[in-house]
Amino acid sequence: MVSNLATRRRASIHTLGCRLNQAESLLLRDRLEAEGYEVVPFGEPADLGIINTCTVTRLAEAKARQVIRGFIRRNPRAFTAVIGCYSQMGARELAGIPGVDLIVGNQDKLAVLDHVRLGKLERPLILRDRIDRSDFSISFVGEKPCNQRANLKIQDGCDFMCSFCIIPMARGRARSREWENLLAEARSLVERGVRELVLTGVNLGTYASGGKNLADLVDAIDAIPGLRRVRISSIEPTTVPDGLLDRMADPAHRLQPFLHLPLQSGSDRILAAMRRKYCLDEYMDYARAAVARVPGLHLGTDLLTGFPGETEEDFGATYRVLREGPFASAHCFTYSEREGTPAVRMADTIPKSERNRRGALLRRLAADKKHAFHRAHLGREMGVLCENRDGELWPSYTSNYIRVVVPAAAAPGRDLANRIATVRLERVCADFTEGTLITPP
Repeated sequence: MVSNLATRRRASIHTLGCRLNQAESLLLRDRLEAEGYEVVPFGEPADLGIINTCTVTRLAEAKARQVIRGFIRRNPRAFTAVIGCYSQMGARELAGIPGVDLIVGNQDKLAVLDHVRLGKLERPLILRDRIDRSDFSISFVGEKPCNQRANLKIQDGCDFMCSFCIIPMARGRARSREWENLLAEARSLVERGVRELVLTGVNLGTYASGGKNLADLVDAIDAIPGLRRVRISSIEPTTVPDGLLDRMADPAHRLQPFLHLPLQSGSDRILAAMRRKYCLDEYMDYARAAVARVPGLHLGTDLLTGFPGETEEDFGATYRVLREGPFASAHCFTYSEREGTPAVRMADTIPKSERNRRGALLRRLAADKKHAFHRAHLGREMGVLCENRDGELWPSYTSNYIRVVVPAAAAPGRDLANRIATVRLERVCADFTEGTLITPP
């Protein structure tokens, strides 16, 4: 060891990737504050940096390396810890970055502070244990007010083994968080001021604890006094529990009308090669039924193009499904080879230039779909949950996840943060909509 962190109290966290990483970073932030650290925005001088990484694509890994090197360059004497999925799968590569002190995979990432206390190291310490397959609890702390929506980790890992996906290797097999431990954190977050909880996991719909499933959990969280909204993050199409749409459609229930169902491809041939668990007709039948059942539903999806063997006809099918389907938004990805997945051994790889061309076409269409969904709501008066003020604007979201901005001048001297106001949606601008304040909270 070459130094000690005993007197260093400034720390920062940078989170890459999914909502699950965001939920885990919130837990780490609370632990840092409980130990006396001042948690500062990433980019400010810090004595400790924690980078929570993603490995879903090569681009995600490249971005992580860029962030790590940037932190070390700005803070050469700081303790640098790299945690998460990239740490689990690419520890050797990360160890080659000068200045990295600690590399922790997903099994022990929430215990990272136990090792930080030992001080800066002469060479990287790598902790990448086998991921436990048992259900789990999480130790959580935190009393500081938390006035934004919060991601709540309810599940981890996946057993589906899609042929293109590295996540089962990075996150392990499917396991659920124990019921009482999960509800205890949910209640704690609401007591700290959280008004919207977003339930998150790797394969959310497989949640099961003590005979209870995701629908039961949604009802239990709905009953927490003080909570205004509960939302689910991405969920596999074959795992949506019975009755979930009924809860979204019920105005008395706090479950919001937002459903993100990954499709991946509009070609049954490609879906089979991906080892997805449905065909296109099954998916679309459910998607259309969901939009018909839930008023104002925001239906989102994931699409992956450039998968090995994807012909122009296969891509055309995906493009048509996005264009003609009832989608409000889509995350569009280009296929990225991941060592250890079956897809990396498949023949008929698509040139990267062609993958990028197809991806660009999908992203442009997805932007058009989002714009159309926003335009369809113009003139409506809707409740929005306001976030922290950003300059002269109050950013916010409707129940069905339309991003709305309201001029701060509309409520001079009023603090709208973490409150629900009524706005009239007036004009679509890029990826958000301008709103006029009708009824302040």
